[in-house]
Amino acid sequence: MPRRAAPPLLTLTTDFGLQDPFVGVMKGVILARCPGVCIVDLTHALPPGDVRAGAFTLLTASRFFPRGTIHVAVVDPGVGSDRPALAARTPEALFLGPDNGLLSWVLARTPPVEVRRLENARLWLQPLSATFHGRDLFAPVAAHLAAGGRFGAVGPLVSDWVRLPWPSPQQTARGWRGEVVYVDHFGNAITNLPASAEVDATAAAWVHLPGQRRVPLGGFYQAVPAGRPVAVPGSSGFLEIAINGGHAARTLKLRVGSPVWLRTAWH
Repeated sequence: MPRRAAPPLLTLTTDFGLQDPFVGVMKGVILARCPGVCIVDLTHALPPGDVRAGAFTLLTASRFFPRGTIHVAVVDPGVGSDRPALAARTPEALFLGPDNGLLSWVLARTPPVEVRRLENARLWLQPLSATFHGRDLFAPVAAHLAAGGRFGAVGPLVSDWVRLPWPSPQQTARGWRGEVVYVDHFGNAITNLPASAEVDATAAAWVHLPGQRRVPLGGFYQAVPAGRPVAVPGSSGFLEIAINGGHAARTLKLRVGSPVWLRTAWH
């Protein structure tokens, strides 16, 4: 017997939380139009309106999903305005979201084959709500694609979209200067300093924080005593500042944008 094709896979990333029915309603719309789809909740706990946090989540998480996954991201402070909505097709996946920079970091890493503006109202729920495009626009278009619908049917091609600037690390006379780009649920402050050969963490002695605080590098969280800070190569591929058993961002007064310095052993 021929092997049955695997059901399409679709992820949801939002700032909707789980107290309200918004996420469940989006799933209902998708399943009504594509009953066989497998839906994965990437996260619904992004800080409300935090487009950068959503962009970082897509950048670091989407690469772990199978080829052809449809990623739907809705962090949309401009919902109801004239901001466009986008669908992007890369060699690996499809991405849907508002054109506010939310998709820009993942598309910078993997340039898209084509990007289209979601303008085919025949695919939407009607009437289109001014406050819930996740339900009325993104969910039904995602279901159309998951059901095998033509990508070209969603709307016209576009050649430009909103791009959030990525804060690239800067080399200094004494090492590298970076910054915190994301704070996770545990309070770990994730930086833009890659834990790779580009910034050789293994040759570095310390990460310096504002206020002349020095944090040693370690291979894991418990490389230092309980309650002490440590900089570790995180699972996202970037160095993160943590406290063994504690909340680093709160204790060390770190937030998105806080500067950090990686001092190499020979400086």
